[in-house]
Amino acid sequence: MPSAAQRDGIEARLVHLVTGGLGFLGRYLVRLLVQRGDNVAEVRVFDRAVDRELEALSTERLPVRVIQGDIVDAESVREALRGADVVIHCASLVSVWMEYTPANIWAVNYQGTVNVLNACKELGIRYLLYTSSMEVVGPNKMRDPFLRGNEDTKYNSDVNGSYAQSKAAAEKLVLGANGSKIAGGKVLVTCSLRPTGIYGENNPIMEQIYRIVIRFGGRRLRLAGREIEHSRVYVGNVAWMHVLAARALHQDPALVGGEAYFCYDNSPYLSYEDFDQLLLEPVGLTLMGRRGPPVSYPVLRILVLAMEALRWLLRPFLLLCIPLNRDMLAVITTPFTVCTDKAGRHFGYRPMVSWWESKAHTVAWIKSLSLEG
Repeated sequence: MPSAAQRDGIEARLVHLVTGGLGFLGRYLVRLLVQRGDNVAEVRVFDRAVDRELEALSTERLPVRVIQGDIVDAESVREALRGADVVIHCASLVSVWMEYTPANIWAVNYQGTVNVLNACKELGIRYLLYTSSMEVVGPNKMRDPFLRGNEDTKYNSDVNGSYAQSKAAAEKLVLGANGSKIAGGKVLVTCSLRPTGIYGENNPIMEQIYRIVIRFGGRRLRLAGREIEHSRVYVGNVAWMHVLAARALHQDPALVGGEAYFCYDNSPYLSYEDFDQLLLEPVGLTLMGRRGPPVSYPVLRILVLAMEALRWLLRPFLLLCIPLNRDMLAVITTPFTVCTDKAGRHFGYRPMVSWWESKAHTVAWIKSLSLEG
């Protein structure tokens, strides 16, 4: 039976919970839910830490509550989700420099998703939106290119490494649960968003790259040719797509339920290094051999294998972070671009922030890092 709000033509306001809400994407998403979430009654933030700055976003109409807990602890997850209507599962562990073990990555990315999914079923939570990654599709182990592909493009998604494999397994779990029975006799509605490489202010990976390049005198090597294009996406547009997709789960479950959507915007197709250079050049950082050939792939492969061997030898004594590994090398050196309007057709997504605004926001933030020293 429809609620009074629905009978009166007013959209029901729902309690939204964001896992990993203190992360790079999560913080932006929480703010956007407060600002633009017309159907949001309350925003809950679930993360390992507590940040009162986010709670300060609360208004009389829309409270924001930060709940401390660990995504790998099933009971902690269950208690955090109790009373929620929509769960946006952003919590994830990314290991760019191999700073985490495969066991850590699988525990957070896969078992954490199992915990969220089980809690939704046990508590009768109907709507689950999963933050996936383009890496669940590729690059694959053969480094086959994916050029201007969409969600229906045929591609051998035999992906590399613990991050991509754990995210792919978690996404399959979430999408496979669409339509399953939950407590109360209703059914679960799920969908997944696959962001391409996310950039923007407060990106911890970009900040780390900036600080590493500064330590090397403001110069960095070219590792991939200019023709190795990738799709990049601004964090604000990723957050906006999440807001729209979460709303669509409630408004049009038959259309979006069980679907996956690439998440990107109008940022230019460039190699990772050339794209980063657009953001780093205004603060004086230089890409060596910018117009020349990159370091050859066989040489890079040998260097990577040597670094990984050293990491393995030191494993009993310490967890060595290395600047490049096989998984990251495959991503950097394989063309991977998406071109799709599926999210636009299904729930009206259009980039909220233009490329020029995205670039300006990011450059301004990097300049602030240079002022910090």
